[in-house]
Amino acid sequence: MKLSRMTIISTSLGLLCLTGCSADLQKTNRLLINENEDLRAQLGDRNAALAENEGLLREKDLEIARLSQTPDPYIQPPLAQARVTGFEMIDDVSASYAAGEITVSVESDVLFSPGKITLKTAAKHSLDQVAGVVALRYANHFIRVEGYTDSDPIRKSGHRSNYHLGFERGYAVRDYLISRGVGADRVSVSSYGASRPLPTKAESRRVEIVLYE
Repeated sequence: MKLSRMTIISTSLGLLCLTGCSADLQKTNRLLINENEDLRAQLGDRNAALAENEGLLREKDLEIARLSQTPDPYIQPPLAQARVTGFEMIDDVSASYAAGEITVSVESDVLFSPGKITLKTAAKHSLDQVAGVVALRYANHFIRVEGYTDSDPIRKSGHRSNYHLGFERGYAVRDYLISRGVGADRVSVSSYGASRPLPTKAESRRVEIVLYE
């Protein structure tokens, strides 16, 4: 009788242990399942974000490819299309367009004798045509006349420096343009001396007439 009781008690205790262990296992299993679901959700969110970023990158690549094949309106504005600046056919003058400015360039050797600041008679014909185009096409533009020189030091001309020589030459061009009808309040003068050289000394010695709005 005592043995049977002991057996029943032992069996009951075993069942209770098994039940408790089973409950713990179920609780642990639920926690693991919930954690796994959270990780899956996070992974899904990250995959969605990655896919979205890849889509944006593809759109950017397509936009870059399109822009590389499309003329930039800031590089080729109406003023520069089909060579319509108006200065291209003038002797000894070159013209270019960049960053919203039209630059008309004339070599100083065409305008002045070596070391001099008085305009040559022949050069005035070209400047007459420049002034005519300015009056016809660019009456509302401002003008900056820029003087440039080569890097040779001043020796015999009497000018204090290349900057002074560049300024005096720019000022001579300014005065001539004003004498041909360009408004004095629209024209300024700058000198860069030898600080912005071109490939050759002859090209470096120049006066540039820059038009801007």
